[in-house]
Amino acid sequence: MSLLPFSSQLIADVGISLGDEGKGRLIPEVADELRGTAAPVSVVLKVNGGANSGHTAGGIKLNLLPAGVVVRDAAHLCIGSGVVADPRKIWWETRPLEKKGHVVLDRLRIDERTLVSDVSHRLLDLAWEDYRVNVLAEEARGSTGRGITPAYLDEVGQQQITYSDFLAGPNYFARKLAQRADRACRTIQHVCQVKPAAWNEFFDKLTAAEQRANSEAIELGVFPKEEFDFTRFRGTTPFTLNLEALTAAYWQAGTALARHIGEVRELILREIAAGRTIIGEFGQAYWLDKRHGFSPNVTASHTYTPEFFESAGIPVQRIHTFGVGKAYDTKVGTHTFLTQMDDAHPLTAILKQLEFGTSTGRQRMVGWYDAVEKGDVLRYGGFQDVMLNKLDALTHGGAWQGELQICVAYESADGNRFHHVPRNEAVRKILRPVYTRHPGWTQDISGVRRFADLPAAAQRYVAAMMRSLLDVAYEGRPRPTDADLPNLRYLGVGPLPSQIIKDVPATAELVKLAP
Repeated sequence: MSLLPFSSQLIADVGISLGDEGKGRLIPEVADELRGTAAPVSVVLKVNGGANSGHTAGGIKLNLLPAGVVVRDAAHLCIGSGVVADPRKIWWETRPLEKKGHVVLDRLRIDERTLVSDVSHRLLDLAWEDYRVNVLAEEARGSTGRGITPAYLDEVGQQQITYSDFLAGPNYFARKLAQRADRACRTIQHVCQVKPAAWNEFFDKLTAAEQRANSEAIELGVFPKEEFDFTRFRGTTPFTLNLEALTAAYWQAGTALARHIGEVRELILREIAAGRTIIGEFGQAYWLDKRHGFSPNVTASHTYTPEFFESAGIPVQRIHTFGVGKAYDTKVGTHTFLTQMDDAHPLTAILKQLEFGTSTGRQRMVGWYDAVEKGDVLRYGGFQDVMLNKLDALTHGGAWQGELQICVAYESADGNRFHHVPRNEAVRKILRPVYTRHPGWTQDISGVRRFADLPAAAQRYVAAMMRSLLDVAYEGRPRPTDADLPNLRYLGVGPLPSQIIKDVPATAELVKLAP
C-alpha cells in the first residue's frame, strides 16, 4: 500500500510492550518520509524518563539525548519538562557525538522545568535496592542505578531542582543541592539501613559503571578517566558527601548549558504554527507506566501519549500515535512474564544473543509475542500506526526448526479465560498463556524490502500478530471501519536503517492472510 499521511503534525513514538522495542529507529524513518513535504520534522522532543531509557538510532546508542541526533535536518533537539536529566550526563553524551561530527549543541534546547538529577539520586537508587535485598529479603528489582525514581520523588515532594535554577545565582542552587544531599544521606543511613561498607562500595560501583559506559569517550580523549570517578564525592565519614566537590561539579556542568536552557513550549508552538512536524520520543513503554504497569516493575514517569502535552507544555490537541513493538517479547528485571520461553528452547539461545539493555547492558528475558498486552495498549491507550521490529530474528536456523506461538488470551487453573490483562497483579501472575501456533520459515528475510517477497509463512505470521492484537483490542465491542484500523506502517527485518519493509498491505487486507 502507499503510506497514508500522518493525521497530525504531532507524532508520539511510544512502546506497546515493556520497552526495548526499537523506538529509536522509528524517528529517522518518519523524518525521511516527511522530508521534502510541506511538514518536515523540525523538532524531536524527549518526553519522559532519563538516562534509564536507552535508544539506538543510526547505530548510535543514546540515553538522554533524543534520537533526532541522527536526523541532521531536524532543527531542534529538545528535552521536555517531564524528563530527569543529569547535566554531567548531557555533556558525556554530547561531546563524543560532536567529536564524531554530529551537530548537537547548536540544536539543543532544554526546558527550564526539566528536572536536575545528581549523584545523591544515584546513591538513593542503589540504597533502595540494598534495602530490598538486605532488609526486606526480597529479590533484587534490577534498578538501572541512574537515579530516576528518586529524582521524580523530589518532584512529587515539591523539592525539585530544575534547569531554571542554573539561570539563578550560585548561592540559591548551592542551598537547594545541600538540602537535597542531606535528605539523601539521612534516608540512606536511617531508612534504607545501609551498612558503612556498602555505602563506600556505592561510589566504586558508580565509577566502574560510568567508566565502562564511557570507555569510548575516554579512548577518544574527549574526557579523562578521572571525569567518571565518583569517589571524589564521598565524604570523610560514612553517610556524608563532599558537598564542595558535588556543588562545583554540577554548577559547572549546568551553567555551561545555560545558553541551551529555555522555553521548549514556545518553540513547539512556533513550529506547529509554521506547519512543521514534532516527534515526541518516549522512554520505556505502556506497561512500564507508573500508573498502568505493575509495581514495583514500573518506571517513575508516565510513558504514553498524554504525557506529550504535559512535557511539551502545550494544549491537548490532535496527535498521531505510533506504537512500536517486536515480533516477539522481551523483559528485564523481575517482571511477571507469562509468555517467557523456556531456557532450553532452541530459539531462546538465538534471541538472547540479540537482547541486551541499551542503558544497562543487562541480559533481557525473551518470550513469545503477547497479543493480549499489545491489544490492551490499543484498546486503552490507542495508536494509529504500528512498527514491528526483528521479524528476521525468528527465522529457522540450527536446532531451531519449530512453530512460532502467539499468546491470544490468558487462562486460570479452573479454565476461566481472560481476554485482557488483569489489573490485579496477584491474579495476573497465576495465569497461563493460551497460544495459537504458526509455521516458521527457513529463508533469510534480512534482504527483503517488499512484503510480497516474504515467505508465505512469514506473511501469515505477521498477519496473525496484527489480527490477534485487533481481536483483543476490540473484544466485546464493535470494530471500527477498515479505514480507522491501525496500520502496520513499518516492518523491521534487520537492525540497519535500510532493513525495513514499508509496503505492508492495509490492515483490513493483511489480516485476511492469517490462518
